[in-house]
Amino acid sequence: MKGTIVRQISNLYTVDVDGNLYQCRARGKFYHDKLTPLVGDKVIIDPNNNYILEILTRRNFLKRPSIANIDVCAIITSTKKPNLDLNLLDRLLTLVIHNKIRPVICFTKIDLLTKEEKQNLQKIIKYYQSLEIKVFTNQKLKKFTKDLKKQTVVLTGQTGAGKSTLLNKLNKNLLLETKPISKALGRGVHTTRHVELFKYKTSLIADTPGFSSLDLSKLTPQEIKNTFSEFNENCEYHDCMHLLEPNCEVKSLVKKGKILESRYLNYKKFIEVRK
Repeated sequence: MKGTIVRQISNLYTVDVDGNLYQCRARGKFYHDKLTPLVGDKVIIDPNNNYILEILTRRNFLKRPSIANIDVCAIITSTKKPNLDLNLLDRLLTLVIHNKIRPVICFTKIDLLTKEEKQNLQKIIKYYQSLEIKVFTNQKLKKFTKDLKKQTVVLTGQTGAGKSTLLNKLNKNLLLETKPISKALGRGVHTTRHVELFKYKTSLIADTPGFSSLDLSKLTPQEIKNTFSEFNENCEYHDCMHLLEPNCEVKSLVKKGKILESRYLNYKKFIEVRK
């Protein structure tokens, strides 16, 4: 029988086959083949013995959070408590774009911002929109959910950004655990401990364990560069890395304010770590 893995807790996988749920374990051959079933995988199962027999070809996958066959990655980004982290946002965008997954950004906790902070956020929103990335806020959930129609979506972002809270708003029957921000740490407390796909109208949406760091060590400097499309479009030199090259237009555009300074500084950090 063919189905989709919708939840994983330890070594137990919940597989949805036409609305019927089966609790399955993975065959030992996957361990020997160094292949791990992931939430989102299309699989063939033995419903009598409750085993996953085969993992069908993946369109894409992420290692952290561990999930496969994604249409959209919605990066839930807190603007305050925890504070806006553009470095993490750009790292997530690099990972998502590299894996050929469509990113969208949803900024949360806008109501906590001052008037000046809201104005600064609008500049950031316009910049990411200029990259043809759709940007939403949790104050306009209808526009956000309309964009996710008939998609398999993974929600990710820093701990405490409001991913579980957002899912609870979309489906009041979920009752996912949420916790306040830790005053001692100044960041969120983990509430999601496993990856699970939830049905929302015509979509499948995954809440994922939050995290505050992301490893780009598997990407080459060239692969990282390829995810910053606005740099490559504004530089006439094909082999330019936009760092020490004297005639690079990108650095000039940063000084003119036409390229977001934080975006360029984050790019430099990502490249420097890989050297």
